[in-house]
Amino acid sequence: MSDDEKYMTMALEEARKALSKDEIPVGCIIVAEGRVVGRGYNLTETLQDVTAHAEIQAITAAAQTLGGKYLQGCTLYVTLEPCVMCAGAIGWAQVSRLVYGATDEKRGYTGFAPKALHPKCKVEKGILEDRCRLLLQEFFQNKRKP
Repeated sequence: MSDDEKYMTMALEEARKALSKDEIPVGCIIVAEGRVVGRGYNLTETLQDVTAHAEIQAITAAAQTLGGKYLQGCTLYVTLEPCVMCAGAIGWAQVSRLVYGATDEKRGYTGFAPKALHPKCKVEKGILEDRCRLLLQEFFQNKRKP
C-alpha cells in the first residue's frame, strides 16, 4: 500500500464518522512530514453550518497543531474533490499537495474555479476512487429509499 493509499484510507475512516452522524460522508486528513496534523469530516448538518466541510475542519485542526495559518509542506487528502469554497481555503492555506479520491462532477472546483488552488499546489486525483465513490453512492441511495 502506498502512502497515498494509507492516508486516503484514513480519510475514508473520517468519512465513515460523518456517515454515522447522517452527514454526507466526506473525510479529510492533512499530513506534514509523515505525521497527521489535521483531520476532519463533514459536519454541516450537525453544526447547522454550510461551511463545516471536512476540508475546513481539517485545515483548522492542522493550523492549530502547527501553530500557523499556512500549511506549506502539507498534503491534504480528501475523499471527494473539493468544492470551490474548500479549494479556495486550500489555496489560501498554501497547501503544497492535494490528493482526492472521487471526482465531483456537480460541485467540484475543477468545473467552476480550476485556478482556486495555490499555483504551487500539486494535485493527484483518483486515489482509492472506487471506495470513495461507493461510500457516497450508498449514502445517497439510502437517502432516496422510501
